[in-house]
Amino acid sequence: MTFDFSSVSLDWLRAKPGRKWQQREAPFSAWIADMDFPPAPVITEALQERITSGDLGYPNWGGTAGPSPAVGAFVEWVQRRHQWKIEAADVREWSDVLQAVQTILHVCTTPGDRVVVHTPAYPPFFDALKATGTQLMAVNAVRDGTSWRWDHDDLDARLAATPAKVLLLCNPHNPTGHCFSERELRELLGIAERRNLLIVADEIHMDLVHAPHRHIPLGTLGSERVVTLTSASKSFNLAGLHYAVSHVGSPAVAAALKSLPERVVGEPGMLGVIAAHAAWTRGAPWLDAVRDHLVEMRANVAHLVGSNLPGVTMTPPDATYLAWLDCRATSIADDPSRAFARVGVAVNSGDDFGPGGEGHVRLNFATSPEVLERTIHAMAGAVAT
Repeated sequence: MTFDFSSVSLDWLRAKPGRKWQQREAPFSAWIADMDFPPAPVITEALQERITSGDLGYPNWGGTAGPSPAVGAFVEWVQRRHQWKIEAADVREWSDVLQAVQTILHVCTTPGDRVVVHTPAYPPFFDALKATGTQLMAVNAVRDGTSWRWDHDDLDARLAATPAKVLLLCNPHNPTGHCFSERELRELLGIAERRNLLIVADEIHMDLVHAPHRHIPLGTLGSERVVTLTSASKSFNLAGLHYAVSHVGSPAVAAALKSLPERVVGEPGMLGVIAAHAAWTRGAPWLDAVRDHLVEMRANVAHLVGSNLPGVTMTPPDATYLAWLDCRATSIADDPSRAFARVGVAVNSGDDFGPGGEGHVRLNFATSPEVLERTIHAMAGAVAT
């Protein structure tokens, strides 16, 4: 089976009703982390089958209680794709990963507690800290040749003097695209053990790691201090359907979540369940094809940035479809996202990603070669002035 990701046109994209192409008034939209491709046919077929059945009422998943069939599909998916053997009983369903992050911080911290985050970081992490009254303990990224690193020895020493409660880990990392190695993950688990930390691991980009890098679920290395959160939403372009899962390895967190009133966090919608189930049971060929396309686009964006944006640098990401562009050596360093917006390109401002984001922008390259080329050529008008 073949899939055509290269024929996506600007006319089709600009007619789409979603946030990426409608919220910002820009001819080229490369900001929010949605891919520009239609969903996998097996997913649209599964959704259409339910819609044409005429039954959008309460779903029957084979009983009045218990998880949906997407949970079993997820358990089998991570065993096949990541050699991670888990039990369905340890999996909990959510409407999205951020709901899970905020709920876990709510039940496992008190206002004033510190939360460790590798920065720059996904902006909603900061919103979750603000909502729970917790304080950021930042671990700042350092560009190391063709990769990124964070000083975990320094973090360990800081935690010895100033305790924290939670490490909120994003792996693969957003926005840098860094895929944490086994050595790095074991360092973090050792720190968590010594400093009594819970690790909440957002692994939503786990299926979008580019060879030779390999995603290692943190739960495969030791799960009693770990809660893993993920979704099919990024890999299969399903963010609007709101379905996510967590694997709760920590008995303390499992007990805390169980103590919540039954309906307080709600439950995911039926169509989100159906889409995730189709993705995890039949979507592998589409995902493998889109991953191949993203590798091509990653090479394209590196070439186009180097050829058209003087002074802008990037480290090709190990994972994701997001390029972290360093504009600090250009004339637009003070506010590059606004400069790019003036020439018609919507990107994410690095300032929103916290410490280390200054002078950067995040660019989404999950599109067609033509659209990417036209986007970068438009951006060139900002750095040429």
